[in-house]
Amino acid sequence: MSQIPKAYGSWPSPISAELITHTPNCTADLTAPGLNFVQSHEQCLYWVESRPWDAGRCVIMQRNEQDKIIDLLPSPFSHHSSVHEYGGMAYTIHDAYLYFVNAADQRIYRQHLDTLGTPIAITQKGPWRFADLIVDAQHQRLIAVCEEHQDQQEAENYLVTIALNDDRASIKKLQSGADFYAYPRLSPDRTRLCWIQWSHPNMPWDSSELCLANLSQTGISEQRVVAGSKGNEAIFQPHWSPDNDLYFVSDKTNWWNIYRFDGSKNILVFALDGEFATPLWQFGMATYDFIDTSTIACLWTDKGLWYSGFIDIATAQLSPIISPYSSMHALACHEGCLYTIAGAAALPNQLISINQQAVITSIYAPTTLDVEPTNLAQPTSIFFPSGNHQMVHAFFYHPTSALYCGQANELPPVIVMCHGGPTGATNSALNLKLQYWTSRGFAVVDINYRGSTGFGRLYRQALGSAWGLADVEDTQNAVHYLAQQKKIDVQRCLIRGGSAGGYTVLSALTFTDTFKAGASLYGIGDLETLATDTHKFESRYLDSLIGPYPERKDIYIERSPIHHAEGINCPVIFLQGLEDKVVPPNQAEMMVELLRSKGIKVAHVTFADEGHGFRKAKNIIQAMEAELAFYQQVFHLGADNNPN
Repeated sequence: MSQIPKAYGSWPSPISAELITHTPNCTADLTAPGLNFVQSHEQCLYWVESRPWDAGRCVIMQRNEQDKIIDLLPSPFSHHSSVHEYGGMAYTIHDAYLYFVNAADQRIYRQHLDTLGTPIAITQKGPWRFADLIVDAQHQRLIAVCEEHQDQQEAENYLVTIALNDDRASIKKLQSGADFYAYPRLSPDRTRLCWIQWSHPNMPWDSSELCLANLSQTGISEQRVVAGSKGNEAIFQPHWSPDNDLYFVSDKTNWWNIYRFDGSKNILVFALDGEFATPLWQFGMATYDFIDTSTIACLWTDKGLWYSGFIDIATAQLSPIISPYSSMHALACHEGCLYTIAGAAALPNQLISINQQAVITSIYAPTTLDVEPTNLAQPTSIFFPSGNHQMVHAFFYHPTSALYCGQANELPPVIVMCHGGPTGATNSALNLKLQYWTSRGFAVVDINYRGSTGFGRLYRQALGSAWGLADVEDTQNAVHYLAQQKKIDVQRCLIRGGSAGGYTVLSALTFTDTFKAGASLYGIGDLETLATDTHKFESRYLDSLIGPYPERKDIYIERSPIHHAEGINCPVIFLQGLEDKVVPPNQAEMMVELLRSKGIKVAHVTFADEGHGFRKAKNIIQAMEAELAFYQQVFHLGADNNPN
C-alpha cells in the first residue's frame, strides 16, 4: 500500500492521548513508571503497577503459587512514598502479611494476604514518611527509612524500627546523624545491618558511603564505613548473598561495577565499561540479585541500551542473554530465574522471567498495544561532537506512519527532548508519549546530554558547574548534526522537557536562538528559588551543578531564565501541577507573566490536583492535547490535523 504525501506534523495518528493513559507501561515518566519494584517472597512474586485511569493509583500485584495474578490493594489505597518527594519501594512481605506505605496519609498499613480485607494502619498520623521497608523477623519489627517533617525546619532523615504486631506501634530511631539514608538491608544470619548514607551537599550519585554494623534488639554497634569513605565514590544497591557476603555497586573506577566486601577489603566481582546502576532518584532500585551462592543475575547499560545476563562469581565470567528487549529495570530472582520489567522500541513493558538456559517467558503483560508496528518509529543510536571534544549520545526517531509520508522536498519539524534529573538518562523503550509526535510527522531527538547516567562517572560529572551551559550546548549541537545530514528542518525546531529538562528548555530558549518554540513541563525558571524553596533531597543539588549558594549568587542570577526573559523571542507553553513541591508553580507563573508583558505567544496550563509530574489520566490527556494544539498554531500545521 502506497503512502499518502502529507505535510509533516499534520498526519492523523492512531496514537491518541487517551490510548497513552491506558497503556501506562509505554511511557518514560519517572513519577509514573508503569511496572516497577519487583520482589520475591517464598512461592510468590510481587510488583507495583501504576494506573493513570484509576486516579493515578499504584497497586501492589501478586503472582501466587498457582500462577494466579491478584490485585492486593483495595481502592482507594495506593502504594506511594513521599520520602525525597520521589519515593520508590515502600512495601515488604512477612508471613501472611503485606506491609506498605499508603499514598494519601504516608502511614504504614498491614494487609492480610489470605483474606485481603481492609488494610490496617500500624503507624499513627504524624509528621513521618516512610520508605525502603524491610522485615527484621528475629525482633518482630520493620526497619525503614523515615523522613520527619516539622514546621519551619528542614526535614530529618533517619533509620527507624517499627513493631510488627502493634497497631499503635511506636517509631524508634535506629540510626541518625547523616542527612540521608537508603537501602537498609539485613544479613541472612540476621546479625548485621548495612545501609548507604550521604550528606549535604552531595547527591547519592556524587558521593555516598556504605555502612555496616552489628544489629541487636537494643540497636546497632561496631558501625564502620566499608566503601565510599574517600568522598569520590558513589555507592548503589548493597545486597547480601545467600551465604552472608556483602555485595554492592561502586563507580570508583569510573564505571558502576559490582564489588564484594570480604571483611577487610573490597574486591571487584566483574569489570565492565558499562554500568550496573542507575541514579538513586527512588528507593529500592535493583539491578542485580543472587540466583544462588555462585551466580548473580544482573542488568547493565551500555551506550543507552540495557542488557541482562548471569555472572559466575568464581570465574568472573559474564554470560549475556540474547533478547528482543533494550530497556530493563527492577530485577529480582525467584526460584532460579531472573525476573525483570523489560521493553523495547515496539514492545510495551512487561514482567518477564529468564532462566539460566536463556529461556525467556512473559509473566505479566498488562498492555495490549492496539497500534500497528508500521506506525511506530524505531530509534537510531547516534553520537555527535559537542563541547570539550565530547561525543554526546542521543536516540533519533524519524517521522513514521503506515499511511502517510512527507511531501516532496520537505524536511520534518524536529522536537528535541530533554530528560529530567539532570542526572537521568533516556532509553529506547517504547514510549507512546514520544510516538505520539513521530506518528504525526515530527522527528524526535531524545538526548543523553552531558551529565546523563549510563556513560561513566566522568560523563556524569561533565555537567559539574556547567548546568545550563553544557546541556544547552549539546541540544544545539544535536540540531546542527542532524541538519547537516538533512534529516530535519531547522526552521521548525522545537525543544521540550520536564523538571530539570524543563530548565534546559528554558535556558536554550533564553540564551540561544536555535529553537523556534518550546514546552516546559514543571520546568525550572529561577535557580535561586530552586536553591532556597525546594525540598530537602535537592536543596543542595545545585552546589555541584551551579556552585554554592549564596556564595555564587551571581551565577544563579546569570543562568536563571526568569532574569533574562527578554532573550526569549519564540512561543512557549508551560504545563504545571499546582501541588508541585519540587518546582513550585510560582516559577512558571513568573515566566508566563514576563513573556506576556513582552507580547510573546505563551500558553499556561495548570492542574490543581497534580504535583511534580502528571499521574491522572484526564490531566495527561489535557496536557498532551494542549501541547499539540500549541504546536499546530505556532507552525500552522493545518486545520485538517486530527487532534487525537
